Amino acid sequence: MFSGIVEGTAKVVDIQCDRQNKHFTLTAPFASELKIDQSVAHNGVCLTVVALEGDRYTVTAMHETLIKSNLGDLKIGDEVNLERSMRPDALLDGHIVQGHVDQTAVCTAVEDADGSWYFTFEYEQQGDNVTVEKGSITVNGVSLTVCDSREGSFRVAIIPYTFEHTNFHNIE
Repeated sequence: MFSGIVEGTAKVVDIQCDRQNKHFTLTAPFASELKIDQSVAHNGVCLTVVALEGDRYTVTAMHETLIKSNLGDLKIGDEVNLERSMRPDALLDGHIVQGHVDQTAVCTAVEDADGSWYFTFEYEQQGDNVTVEKGSITVNGVSLTVCDSREGSFRVAIIPYTFEHTNFHNIE
């Protein structure tokens, strides 16, 4: 389980394809603290650490994960939001996030809100997936509150801290 409070970002330094899987090697400030078999959320997707070397570590995403998330679009040099699993003895910030992704959305607008930003996302209606006004949603692993919900789209507000410390500053 995760909280949606991004702990830091990592850079993708290598991508290896293995049949329908992709192995992502990343650098992260806390890579030396990771352990093999540890779960870490990458843009909100729970992936298992399978290899460690210095400030680099590797995770594997299978085909189902790649088509349900934006991980399949990652390129070398891309920035990924990271969060380690919640500890049961820690305060719970954010929202409870499983690390299982339902689908992707496309950013269709970024509006300056005089010091903060509104991001609008559109998604293809799939099954019962809906957003709820003032409900929680996770975008790239960031726990957010929906401030405008419409059929097939939603809008979230991003404060400067979140904009600067997550990969939201790369979204156009």
